[in-house]
Amino acid sequence: MARLPNFSSKAFLAPMAGVSDPALRLMCKKMGAGLVVTELTSVYAIVAKQKELESQLKNITDFIEFSEKERPLSVQLFGSDIIQLEKATKIVEPFFDLIDYNMGCPAPHITKQMAGGALLQNPNLTREIFRTLVNSTKKPVSLKMRIGVNDSNKLLFQNIARIAENEGIEMITLHPRTVSQGYSGHSDWDMIKKLKENVSIPVVGNGDITSPEIAKKVLQYTGCDYIMIGRGAMGNPFIFEQINDYLRYGVYKKYDVGDRLTAFVEYLNATAFYKIRFVNIKQQAIRFTKGMVGGSILRKRLSAASDIEELKELLIQKVPV
Repeated sequence: MARLPNFSSKAFLAPMAGVSDPALRLMCKKMGAGLVVTELTSVYAIVAKQKELESQLKNITDFIEFSEKERPLSVQLFGSDIIQLEKATKIVEPFFDLIDYNMGCPAPHITKQMAGGALLQNPNLTREIFRTLVNSTKKPVSLKMRIGVNDSNKLLFQNIARIAENEGIEMITLHPRTVSQGYSGHSDWDMIKKLKENVSIPVVGNGDITSPEIAKKVLQYTGCDYIMIGRGAMGNPFIFEQINDYLRYGVYKKYDVGDRLTAFVEYLNATAFYKIRFVNIKQQAIRFTKGMVGGSILRKRLSAASDIEELKELLIQKVPV
């Protein structure tokens, strides 16, 4: 079986569509994220894109961009067509340290194609997916999932976790909400604890971890091996350093809005090396300026900005000297 890479810390960055782009991942890595994961990518898109790129003498890294400085780096796949899954896994294998499979996404455009969280209801297909993934690569395979589809079946994750471990999945991340909950309500950390008690592979706790104090609480309460930060890292790459310091020393450095703006300008400079959609960069700007005095006026201006230089001008004026 493939071994997991060594992680430099217990705090990982979650894959988030339109958020965990290569420039943000690099920042989070620099701030101490033990693992970063690409935005979820369709196996169909990978296979189709590979054909197109091969004809231009390019490879899949032109489509799923990253920097060597992000390692260890995980690529997250979704899609339940077994043939496409096998092809996509073999295409991405040479470039990534870990292959993660998504069974947690609640977005309707994902679940209606029998992918993401919808798969929790289909143990037979799930078994076939895990077997295909593990047999198609020499890299370790991990799984990210939710607890169930709705309240009436919120223990589906237990059976799926058993199948995953039996089929050779090396690590499981659990977001303890149901698919129908989306991001509403609260994460049920008892479910992470339950998972940890029922499998012998590493467990990553995910959901509502927005501060170093909560991170420590989740690790201690659930017994999970690692934690994954999603929305808590939006506009706030400092959270990784803070969690690492708090776990190690019991104290951590506080960062203010000026620090966030300086960090965002660094993020903007990094975007020049990647093909990140400008609309996504503007969304990142809005997240980094959250909580600022006069922030709502600034965010309106940021939303109206037409290029990177305009964004920079708006923000550099606000960076304290």
